[in-house]
Amino acid sequence: MNTINEQSPLVHTHAHLPLAGKKGLITGVANDKSIAFAVAKAIRELGGEIALTYQNEKTAKYTQPLAEALGAKLFLKLDVTEEGSLESAIAQCGEEFGELDFAIHSMAFCNGDDLHGRVIDTTEAGFDSAMNISCHSFLRMAKAVEPLMAHGGSLITMSYLGAERVVRNYGVMGIIKAALESAVRYMAYDLGPKGIRVFAVSPGPIMTRAASGIANFNQLLEADAVKAPLGRTVTIDEVGALTAFLCTPGSSGMTGQTIYVDAGAHIVA
Repeated sequence: MNTINEQSPLVHTHAHLPLAGKKGLITGVANDKSIAFAVAKAIRELGGEIALTYQNEKTAKYTQPLAEALGAKLFLKLDVTEEGSLESAIAQCGEEFGELDFAIHSMAFCNGDDLHGRVIDTTEAGFDSAMNISCHSFLRMAKAVEPLMAHGGSLITMSYLGAERVVRNYGVMGIIKAALESAVRYMAYDLGPKGIRVFAVSPGPIMTRAASGIANFNQLLEADAVKAPLGRTVTIDEVGALTAFLCTPGSSGMTGQTIYVDAGAHIVA
C-alpha cells in the first residue's frame, strides 16, 4: 500500500508553478472534508508532489481513493501512538523523494470527557494522550524530517483560537494547542539557521469530522459568522490555499507565526 502510481487530473507539469519540483508529507486526511485534504489538493494544484498517510487499515479504505485522486506518490501508515511509526513513514519519504520541502502536521486527539469537562478534572492519562498525539508528535516530526531538509523547508501544524482564549467546550485541548503554538516559536528559533520555517495555521470553525466531537459546534459556527468582519466563516479550501502558500517561496521571509484564517473573527472580542 506504499506506492501510488495513478495519475490525477490535478497533476500539473508546468515548471513555473510555485511548488513545481517540491516534495512533502501531509498527515491527517480522514475524508474529503478534512482540512488536510484541502491542503493536499492546494499543494498539488501548485505543482507539489506529496506523500499521504493513513492511521490504520480501517481508515485506509476510505482515504486510499483520495490519495489516488490526488496523485500521491506514497500512501503510508502513520499512527503516532505506535513506537517508530512516524519515523518509519518519514524514512520512506526520504527513500522515495531524497529530500523533503514541506511537512504538514494535521493530527489531534482528546478524550471527549476531557474536551467538554473542567480542565482541572482532566486525568493524567487523558492529558498525556492529548499532549503526545496533538503536540509532541509535531516535535518528533520535525526531528525526523530535519535531515531531509538540507536546503530548508516548511513545517506546518494546525491550531485553533482556543489556544489564545477560552472557547466553551474546548476544554484541555485549548491548553494543548497553546503548547503547540509555543512549540512553533521555539522550533522556528532552533531550525531557522537551517532555513527550516515553522508555522501554526489557525482556522476558524469548520465542520470537519474532528470538529463534530465538540459540543454545540453549530452554535459556534453561527456565532463566528456573526462577529467575523467578513460576515461569514471560512472554507477548507481557503485554509488549504493559505497553508500551501506557506510552502512557497512567497513566504520565504516568514517563520514562527500563528496565522489566522478565520474571516477576521479572532480580532473581535
